[in-house]
Amino acid sequence: MAALAAAAGGALSAPAAAVDETPPGQVNFPTHCLPPQEAGLPPADGPTTARITVDNPAPQVGDTVTVTYQVIATPAVADPDRSPAAAGLPADAPTPTGRVLLAGAQSGEVTVVGGRRDVPAAPASPANPGAALPALTMTGTFTVTAPGEITLAPGGYTLHTSHPVDLDTVCTAAEAPVSVRLTATPLPTANLRSVFLAAPAGAPGARLKVTAAGFTPGATVTVAGRAGAAETADRAVATADELGVALAELPVTDKATTAVVAYEGTAWSARLGSGPAAYTVIGVTPPPPGTQEITATVEPGTLAMTQAGEAITLGAVPYGDGGGAPGRIGTVTVKDARGGPAGWSLIGKVTDFTGPGGLRIPGGSLSWTPTCAAAAGSPSPCTAGSAGTVGPDGAVLASTPDGPLVGGTFTVDAAVTLHVPPYTPPGAYTAVLTLTLS
Repeated sequence: MAALAAAAGGALSAPAAAVDETPPGQVNFPTHCLPPQEAGLPPADGPTTARITVDNPAPQVGDTVTVTYQVIATPAVADPDRSPAAAGLPADAPTPTGRVLLAGAQSGEVTVVGGRRDVPAAPASPANPGAALPALTMTGTFTVTAPGEITLAPGGYTLHTSHPVDLDTVCTAAEAPVSVRLTATPLPTANLRSVFLAAPAGAPGARLKVTAAGFTPGATVTVAGRAGAAETADRAVATADELGVALAELPVTDKATTAVVAYEGTAWSARLGSGPAAYTVIGVTPPPPGTQEITATVEPGTLAMTQAGEAITLGAVPYGDGGGAPGRIGTVTVKDARGGPAGWSLIGKVTDFTGPGGLRIPGGSLSWTPTCAAAAGSPSPCTAGSAGTVGPDGAVLASTPDGPLVGGTFTVDAAVTLHVPPYTPPGAYTAVLTLTLS
């Protein structure tokens, strides 16, 4: 009977490191290893040396992070005395599984699984009670659900063999230190701030009534004149009421003013400011005899989107096998005619998929690969969101950056895949995908 037994000093083979240099993410912690009852061996206590790494140390909420848990040294070693011909376990016998503990902004645990690994043959002797296992590498993934610092620490692990029967050596961890810290950033939120003018034009010095809406209740709102991407000398301040509405009178004295914006904070930003509303300062000095003054106004438009189709139908998945149900979202056309400096973000969120009898497939099982293209002549470039999980917390489908002058027409698309678990009961599963443009 082959087994993974508990014994002291089970060093695993690992890539050599520089002298006195500890690789990032490598920690030591006490471990209690309990061999299978069939092995007839006592438990063993000893240190485990492990290393945790992540593929993305600065994810965004909604991103999927891949975690790698490597066990470099463990009290559990191969027991060749209980292997056929005292020659160690056969090739591909051990299969490790483990846990990585999450804390901080997001709590929980990540299940990690490793592929089967060879155990080197070594004859049993008093001087060699067991053959060292090779380094064990396990991987798993989790979806970031909250912004802030998230810590990862190694948890217990299990070494499974199936030669000639299924046996488990279970190693529990105590007081495992933090191995990795990552910082998650929140998704961009919809900016619904806007500004409305009582008149589209006026003489120099006119007091323009301005309504700013969608601001934080109680916030100080600055209303300012704008000439392209730069502010003019025209400025007024008001306080937003409990509904987020601020009323101001803006004396427009700067003849360079061509638009009005409103914002919270010390300076305009795409996150806390409104788009521009066009305004024309009408000259009062009559033109010289024989001449006429000609004024043309380019009025800013809106930021809007349209989507082709009303429903998304994914491909079928055979019962029992599970797998990916592929499809595409309806093509989205975004038109930015505001004429200001603010870019935009298009964010998607999906509910859980509900099937027969209330059965559910989590919304986090839906992933996409976005694409985005700007029409010829569009001032702004378009950036597609990252491929990955959509989920109820959302993910960026596409965006354009802030700039001195932005705008254009953009075509946004995405291939989607619903990952259906094996033996999901047959039936139609339906969810709602919501796209928010801001």
